[in-house]
Amino acid sequence: MSKPDYILESSWEVCNKVGGIYTVLSTRAKTLQDVMNDKIIFIGPDIWIGNDNPYFIEDSNIFSEWRKKALSSGLNIRIGRWDIPGYPISILVDFKPYFKIKDEIYGWLWDNYQVDSLHAYGDYDEASMFSYAAALVVESFYKYNISEPSKVIYHGNEWMTGLGLLYINNKLPQVGTIFTTHATSIGRSIAGNNKPLYDYLYAYNGDQMAQELNMQSKHSIEKQTAKYVDCFTTVSDITANECKELLDKPVDVVIPNGFDNNFIPKSASFIKKRNTARKKMLDVANALLGTDLDDSTLLVSTSGRYEFRNKGIDVYIEAMNRLLKDDSLTRNVLAFIEVPGWVAEPRQDLIERLKNGGEYDTPLENPVLTHWLHQMDEDRVMSMFNYLDIRNRQNDKVKFIFVPCYLTGNDGIMNIPYYDLVLGYDLCIYPSYYEPWGYTPLESIAFKVPCITTDLSGFGLWANTEKGGYSEIADGVKVIHRTDYNYSEVADEIKKAVVEYSNFDDTAVKKARGNAEKLSKKALWSSFIKYYYEAYDIALEKTLQRNINK
Repeated sequence: MSKPDYILESSWEVCNKVGGIYTVLSTRAKTLQDVMNDKIIFIGPDIWIGNDNPYFIEDSNIFSEWRKKALSSGLNIRIGRWDIPGYPISILVDFKPYFKIKDEIYGWLWDNYQVDSLHAYGDYDEASMFSYAAALVVESFYKYNISEPSKVIYHGNEWMTGLGLLYINNKLPQVGTIFTTHATSIGRSIAGNNKPLYDYLYAYNGDQMAQELNMQSKHSIEKQTAKYVDCFTTVSDITANECKELLDKPVDVVIPNGFDNNFIPKSASFIKKRNTARKKMLDVANALLGTDLDDSTLLVSTSGRYEFRNKGIDVYIEAMNRLLKDDSLTRNVLAFIEVPGWVAEPRQDLIERLKNGGEYDTPLENPVLTHWLHQMDEDRVMSMFNYLDIRNRQNDKVKFIFVPCYLTGNDGIMNIPYYDLVLGYDLCIYPSYYEPWGYTPLESIAFKVPCITTDLSGFGLWANTEKGGYSEIADGVKVIHRTDYNYSEVADEIKKAVVEYSNFDDTAVKKARGNAEKLSKKALWSSFIKYYYEAYDIALEKTLQRNINK
């Protein structure tokens, strides 16, 4: 098997924490850094120009001669290390200077690869100029620092790196190219627009749907990149099928998302953090609701990106509302929703109650959310609360708390980072409709918190594969069968699973938590990195053949 001498990998989320791909790259980096020893180099956008980037440690001594050469040629870069385990070398590039020649770049892209950029809008231009700038970094770095016959990989993540991958394909044929789509732009759009994706996947024409949903440019760059790179990959079998049907290109290899558990607290520290998290959630709930809920309360949660249907936020609320009316429930339940909405500010009335630390027997106004929102009436979670008449009444056994902000540790209410909060839950619920992989459930079980998910997520399918059948809550992960049309059945299955778990005795809870942790260890990067080596081998073999045939 061919192994690369250098890997250059780009993503909009290198040293830029905005989504799940940041987790993919930042947890995988140490595994590759241990093997490559500073010959794995990440390239990201320099969006912090003039300010300190909290994820980046600049070091002017790294590649100092090349840096001078690059700067003199007009390539504005900063070099340093990504502040993550392994501290890999990272290059941040200023892409803004290329906006003035974007029409020329798009013209070249059309002439050489028939990519339609005419219908671009939103973040297309910004992503494309970054992608172009990143490719210039690769080209400059290769010509200055790498000698033949070194085996070099350029790996781009998501459509946002497609233009650069095509540039390298054209200008540096001696470099092997890999493209990973973590979710097809058109598949996500079909699902997000309330169209049935799965039953009709075989019948959808990707180009036609892109035109209907005004996604032509993103779909076009994604489709053409998949066609021309040396190795096309995605993160799960479910998305591989989507790629084959919507991009007309089967993937060369599936590279599932692994996990690094080095930051999971150990033994006494874990218990302390779990207790702290539970106390904080109960304190916030009691101050908001005017209740006296204690540690016997079942704490459940859903979290992630605010994609109301795709992430299953709608069916989670529906399931918890049905649980509220279920006489077989014998425990109080706090159902948290942690997705970032359009936050105005943390609630001062709630802050005051938390500061005072007293007991209250009356709820605050609108006792379902922790932070005020802009345009509250248009928020989808709040709209569904209103539609279902969810008011957190005193006698309700299930109470809802919407935390509509990024949990960075300084949100004004929780003030605990997400990873330090999630380990305090009893159960996490991610009933996704569209989820190519699913980091949130994997993170949940890594913290010994059993979870509920669906078989429309890559993670759910993987959990079933490991079980050899449908995984149950006692196994640490409950996987529910979900289709385009069985929303109501999914809500009922969630409700039943929560009731079942709420009735577990201490021994059963301990066993389920242990099973969750065991399963998470099967998804460590040490197990999954082999799929990346397979992708590297495919790309390098094609590169070798291309250069032999020149």
